Amino acid sequence: MSSERLPFVVVPAPSRIWDYRDHGVGGGSVVAVVYRDRVQYAVVGDTGPRNIIGEASYATARALGIRPDPHGGGTPSGVTYIVFKNARVSPIEDHAAAVATGERLAREFIAGS
Repeated sequence: MSSERLPFVVVPAPSRIWDYRDHGVGGGSVVAVVYRDRVQYAVVGDTGPRNIIGEASYATARALGIRPDPHGGGTPSGVTYIVFKNARVSPIEDHAAAVATGERLAREFIAGS
């Protein structure tokens, strides 16, 4: 899985505060990442430290217009992550499937279905 090519996000490792596994989230789960006037559909690609929320791949940051440099890039705020529970794509590298699934689920979310 290439951070430069695949839009993905990192979820915090399970803790007493939150465990992604209890909420229908896992590898390949579809995510809508929103920043300013842009949306990038991605997948859950990894787990990270328990105390960090908001890590995304180089490809995700670049697509959203966020400085993607792993050494000083990113943004301190303004990014919203919408993880769609029980919605996964396989293989995880199938970005077209993540986009199609994300767009469909976003329309359902907005419609209140």
